[in-house]
Amino acid sequence: MKFADRLVGKGLDAWVIVQLIVYNLSWMLVLVIPMATLVATLMAFGNLSQNNEVTIMKTSGVSLYKMMTAPLIAGVILAYLLFRFNNDVLPNANHQAKLLMGDISRKKPTLSLEKGFFSQEVANYAILARDINEKINELNEVVIYDYTNPSKINVVTAEKGYIYFSTDQSKLILDLIRGEIHESDINKTGMYRKIVFEKHRIAMNADQFSFQQTASGIRGERELSTESMQFIVDSLSKKRDQYLIGLEKETNKILFIDSAANRYLTTIKTPQTEKLVYIRVLDKIKSAKNIVISNYRRVEWVEREIEKYDVEIYKKYALPAICIIFVFIGAPLGVMVKRGGFGVAATISLFFFLLYWAFLIGGEKLAERDFISPFIGMWAANILLTIAGIIITVKTNRETVTIQFTFIKRLIPRRFKSNYEISLDENP
Repeated sequence: MKFADRLVGKGLDAWVIVQLIVYNLSWMLVLVIPMATLVATLMAFGNLSQNNEVTIMKTSGVSLYKMMTAPLIAGVILAYLLFRFNNDVLPNANHQAKLLMGDISRKKPTLSLEKGFFSQEVANYAILARDINEKINELNEVVIYDYTNPSKINVVTAEKGYIYFSTDQSKLILDLIRGEIHESDINKTGMYRKIVFEKHRIAMNADQFSFQQTASGIRGERELSTESMQFIVDSLSKKRDQYLIGLEKETNKILFIDSAANRYLTTIKTPQTEKLVYIRVLDKIKSAKNIVISNYRRVEWVEREIEKYDVEIYKKYALPAICIIFVFIGAPLGVMVKRGGFGVAATISLFFFLLYWAFLIGGEKLAERDFISPFIGMWAANILLTIAGIIITVKTNRETVTIQFTFIKRLIPRRFKSNYEISLDENP
């Protein structure tokens, strides 16, 4: 639906649409898996708590920590697989999605001719047909202006014509019947030629109407693996060091010019010579200043680029790690809620995931603008949720805590309260 307006009228086949959907499902999968981990953990421990199995196991000497062992192992395995997907599959999928959308956006809609009007959709041609039979692609009383050669003016007229695309969709073929070609040369105003034909074929370039997929292109930071991005960061760091050396050199040059000029001025007696020295010194300082500003801006640009790649590197580790952290959140919350239904689990999961996603997006923007470090920007939510998960896990293991939803009743109108109570009993 996001790309629907760019696809309408392009005449794309089903395979291209399927490719576009699959490529975009890749980045959605990266977000879905952590949330699914939290939902599954909440439902599992919610069912155990609802059926009093958690209480039975605790009285048998099984702590919450032991109950969480298997989910934690599953979370670690899932985190590793998600990292491999994030690092090896997602960059290529993002790259192919970008190329595919670029190819689709360049493809013009299918050629449309309207009787009585000139169509200039085909480059270097203007086509007019007095009458059009769309069923058999027949044109009647055709007039064509050919601008393929700027030094010549070619006007083609025909009683009838048939228009169609070549097999590979690269050419638009126009077969004309019984007509004339009128040629004139701009450079030779006295030359005029008229050709009468019974049949004539014009092959026009139709690349803009055909769909051709690009094989490769320049990759952005979200289309690279951690190894590739780390290589780029190392190269940018070396370039930044070179710019810093140049910046320090030019700054010292300004200080040296200023110091030398002051020493020289103490030996000058005439005002005219002193004025000339000032002018020359100012010119050199301005030149050095421009170089300093240029080097400073280069350093600033390189720093922004390094931070941009660092953000993506840390994100590739932060997103898989949240699968493990959500086990620490979901297990104790499931025990507290005592409801294993999908509705309750999905609601709680959505709250935590929206909170996590807000931290992630905000941290990414702040890190790219140099307000905070890329590590803090990407891992702040993980650190906070880890602390919260450990606290509620320890608290739940030591004592039985139950979360009640009675406070929600105050917010619900009286006529809906009975339905609400029934839905809670049925574990929505």
